[in-house]
Amino acid sequence: MDFTPWTILVDAGLIGLLLIIGAGLRAVIKPIQNLMIPASVLAGILGLLLGPQVLGWLPFSDQLSTYSSVLIAVVFAAVAMTDDFDVRKLNRNVGGFAAHGVLMYSLQVALGMAVVLIFLQPLFDSPDALGVVLFAGWAGGYGTAAAMGDAFAASDPEMASLAFTSATVGLIIGIVGGLVQARIAARKGHVKAFTSISKLPREERTGLIREINKRPSIGQHTFTGSSVESLGFQVSMVVMIAAAAYGLSLVIQNIWPDLAVPVFVLAFLTGLVVRAAMSKAKVATYVDKTSLQSISGTATDVLIVAGIASIQPQVVADFGLELLLMFVIGLMLTLFLGLWVAPRLMQDGWFERSLFTWGWSTGAVSTGIAMLRVVDPQLKSGTLEDFGIAYIPVTPVEITAVTFVPPLILAGAAWAVVGIWGAIAAAAVIAGIFIVRANRRAAQAA
Repeated sequence: MDFTPWTILVDAGLIGLLLIIGAGLRAVIKPIQNLMIPASVLAGILGLLLGPQVLGWLPFSDQLSTYSSVLIAVVFAAVAMTDDFDVRKLNRNVGGFAAHGVLMYSLQVALGMAVVLIFLQPLFDSPDALGVVLFAGWAGGYGTAAAMGDAFAASDPEMASLAFTSATVGLIIGIVGGLVQARIAARKGHVKAFTSISKLPREERTGLIREINKRPSIGQHTFTGSSVESLGFQVSMVVMIAAAAYGLSLVIQNIWPDLAVPVFVLAFLTGLVVRAAMSKAKVATYVDKTSLQSISGTATDVLIVAGIASIQPQVVADFGLELLLMFVIGLMLTLFLGLWVAPRLMQDGWFERSLFTWGWSTGAVSTGIAMLRVVDPQLKSGTLEDFGIAYIPVTPVEITAVTFVPPLILAGAAWAVVGIWGAIAAAAVIAGIFIVRANRRAAQAA
């Protein structure tokens, strides 16, 4: 079948229908509410079961898996235009949070790669690229999973299915494990705002904001309607950057045929350049951060549906044992970091921060926020404020991992991945030791 704009409309309509059904399921089915499964994940699972990979009832096009590669460029373009990367905001109060984040992310990169090289290759002849599955799906989430699938599309096309499977498993582990920890902590008196799922605010359980006066705005108008629709301008900025990044990737490919730079990386860099130029020209205020975050969130939801729906079950089955071993090791790592390391690095509200980092390390930041709202629905612990600053040193670790791990693996330098990110993890351990000692001295002085 020829791929036309009408094909895109059909795919978009099916994805939209699945998202609506997913939101409806979350709103009415209590077991789904108790697990707090996002509507996009429900929609993706339905798309997988009803789509061409399983039952074949939904007429998705054969380009469904490509949408994730396109949308991740949109997400990274929006991130570059909205995130604050001012390292001057980092101080000792959030140092433990930052050290934990860097340690968690770098260990998932280094340990995942080491497990493949030391154990899985001798046993199963696994490809080097399998080493990205842990950090791509767990700490990175669906966005990074899409990025890794795009980066290895030519050499290891099965990585997209494996990475999205990892992200789905990680999200479920993060939610279920987080709820178990919250119940135990409530019994021990570590948290006062949570006793059971049934006591959570109704909107958190169902996903529906019923009271009109409690519905937050998704953005502000920065233009009058007589000139241009404000949302249209914000969308135009992001799409322009993503398209420019794709064009730049074609130019690079024409000049250096052997050099493959992922489009999402170029989208991020292009976005930073555009942002700097607009700031210099004093027109950056016309870009609305909240609107861009809504656009990014929408792109992520669609990305999740397309990514899960395009998983190839046979590929997952072929790598089933390897994935199981990776997930077990990942679970042991996250439990150790969340239950032993985090309480020693955090100060006030240590459990709220620990549960947030648990969700972050298994299902990306969005899962961490969901878990935080379980035990801190009013967000009084200050965890998110601290995270906004603590994430600054994590950003280069994450961006460099997403950017440089695939080229290193493709160049046959997989051990360099272990060495580089292992060294970063070691640096985070040293920094964490100094922070713990400094906190103890401060507590004794008080």
